[in-house]
Amino acid sequence: MNKIIFLLTAAIVVAIIFFVPPIKGLGELAKIIFFHVPTAWVAVVAFFSSAFFAAKFLRTRDFSADELSARAAKLGFVFVLLSTISGAIFSKLTWGAYWNWDPRQTTIFVLILIYGAYLTLRAAVTDEKIRAKVSAVYSLLSVLTVPFLVFVLPRMYFSLHPSPISSSGVEMDSAVVIVLIAALIDATLIFIRLMRKGD
Repeated sequence: MNKIIFLLTAAIVVAIIFFVPPIKGLGELAKIIFFHVPTAWVAVVAFFSSAFFAAKFLRTRDFSADELSARAAKLGFVFVLLSTISGAIFSKLTWGAYWNWDPRQTTIFVLILIYGAYLTLRAAVTDEKIRAKVSAVYSLLSVLTVPFLVFVLPRMYFSLHPSPISSSGVEMDSAVVIVLIAALIDATLIFIRLMRKGD
């Protein structure tokens, strides 16, 4: 899998630099979406994965499921930070400020706080059994907020953030769409590989 990820990543970088045209209405700066969107996607996948393994732990009391749930949550936290940082860079280059409490920035900040609290909780509880149970319940409750914070609430208010590609109405070159899909696949493979790092 490492070779596949390396080759796919290299191909995506080459395509972004040499073959992908400026995105209509957004320009060259918008090429950051090839990093921003995949990291945001993986963060959502990771948080749902954490909840899945949390439910598995509560059902089976298998501590390997607890470990996977925690690993997914940690990776989700890292990827949501990467998405937030790349979004802030785009915001600075486009609107002149890294942060302006735009609805999407605000809801993603809340998501960071929620999963930051999860990691703090795991670090604070020393008893393995209690930590696993409490973490599992917290993960299952936290994941309920993800769809609302990522997909629902930001769309209820005016936002400087570009609309999602699927609903923006922006005409996108086929090369942009192909490379973006490849980047999403690549980021997902990286997440899977990181989840399997102990195997």
